[in-house]
Amino acid sequence: MRRRSTVAASLAAFALALTLPASAQAATGDFSYKIVGLDGQTQSVTLHDLPSRQCVTLPEVADPSSSEPAFAPHNDTDEFALVFTGPDCEGDSWTLRPHGRPATDYLKLRSVFLTPPQF
Repeated sequence: MRRRSTVAASLAAFALALTLPASAQAATGDFSYKIVGLDGQTQSVTLHDLPSRQCVTLPEVADPSSSEPAFAPHNDTDEFALVFTGPDCEGDSWTLRPHGRPATDYLKLRSVFLTPPQF
């Protein structure tokens, strides 16, 4: 009986160790989008090697009451990008493929969540 609990505890610790590194991974590549700056001019923003499996609220457009959303996202990472209309990965969402084409100016976003492809 004691041997079984030791084996079970070892397997549980091994499974936990396998899941922990995934939370610290980063997507490889760039995620970019456009914003309208304080001067009214369109600006391009590029984020490099975003964290994987973690919601990232875009800092320039985090507050819906004081800014227009970002637009025209381009996912040039090796992971799928779920873009959300609200901060904190809330609201409507769309999925952008890895290394895809830039989206149109009509696609608005305030946050993004990257996730590896499932094979």
